[in-house]
Amino acid sequence: MIFAGGPAPASNAVIGAAAISFLEDEREVVGFFHGYSNLQDYHPITHRLVPDTHYRIFCEKDLRGLRNSRGIIIGTSRANPGKGIGGPQDLDDPNKTTHLRNVYCALVDMEIDALVSIGGDDTLKTANLLHEYQKRLPDKARRVQIIHLPKTIDNDYSGIDFTFGFFTAVDFMAKEVQNLRADAIATSAYYIIETMGRKAGWLSYGVSIAGEANLVLAPEDVGESLQSDGRLDLHKLADRIVELALLRESRYNKHYGTVVIAEGLAELLPDHALDTASHDEHGHLSLGKLDLGKLLAKVVAKRYEHRTGRKKKFTGLQLGYESRCAPPHAYDVMLGSQLGIGAYRALVEENLDGHLVSVRGQLELHYVPFRDLINQQTLKTEVRFIRPGCDFHRLARFLEPRVDPERDWSPGRRNEP
Repeated sequence: MIFAGGPAPASNAVIGAAAISFLEDEREVVGFFHGYSNLQDYHPITHRLVPDTHYRIFCEKDLRGLRNSRGIIIGTSRANPGKGIGGPQDLDDPNKTTHLRNVYCALVDMEIDALVSIGGDDTLKTANLLHEYQKRLPDKARRVQIIHLPKTIDNDYSGIDFTFGFFTAVDFMAKEVQNLRADAIATSAYYIIETMGRKAGWLSYGVSIAGEANLVLAPEDVGESLQSDGRLDLHKLADRIVELALLRESRYNKHYGTVVIAEGLAELLPDHALDTASHDEHGHLSLGKLDLGKLLAKVVAKRYEHRTGRKKKFTGLQLGYESRCAPPHAYDVMLGSQLGIGAYRALVEENLDGHLVSVRGQLELHYVPFRDLINQQTLKTEVRFIRPGCDFHRLARFLEPRVDPERDWSPGRRNEP
């Protein structure tokens, strides 16, 4: 097993359920430390993999009490053995597949029959690259079956309705938003709260709904009214929040509030605003380092003062990292455990290769082929966005005051608290 990418609550429930399933069937289970960071540098002479340094062989006592524990028992990293591969043609390039070959050779030399990959869509992409790489090997070459378990607190994943860790992260951050709401009431101020979520708005919407925020804005909400020259206009975004504040003052005599924004909004800003932004191993913008919440709060404060002639405190802050290793929600423990068991069933009972384990309904297992989740031309995954007008989207809109008629998706409005 390998775990890659950011942490998520219930990670150990996944690892533990998968491991115990194989152990009870008298199969050996190896957990590689820190994702692909050691596997991708493997060499049979110069960089051999050492037990308890680069990996651990699980035994039953390792798994006792693991289900509700925090963190990741085998650690994680963002090491990307598929870096530089931009399409199927690159899988035939021995230079571009060096790290994939190292991973494959490490698994074969250790006589491993199957790899259980746990991670987000970038880790799914890597799992598929390993799967596709092996298709190009000679017919008699040994094959390592690959099964992937979807993980991300962002929930921006095709092939499964909700990913493990999402509800814990929502619950944790929603409680923080409620604390900030109480502070806002006490000080007649506003908090602009930036949440994780990468490109999509699932996490910000969940936090807003559960945290009783007064407004949520995510990439899915950016239409022409918030753009200039096809890019997100920070001043128009600020004006939307100022309109909320003025509406609450005039209609409800409320002089405080909380606004949740998704970090993915930063990717929609003009290029010059992103010139200094760094990127991770998979080429994604390091959105947390842009600190959009604080930047936006400063602009909102200026726009509010310009509109009203009065000063008002708007404070921007980020939420996200503190939720990734929070004590897992019961649902996430159940979901994660079922996915872990699903890895065993996919490999041993179904003899599958190149599939993602998923659930639907009442945690009913099913399996999705990689080819249904990966763009065959680019070998990349595609982000799952909230569809404007869907019931989840309408739920959030119903629970906030009407500011823009174009965004009023609900048949009626509630009274503003």
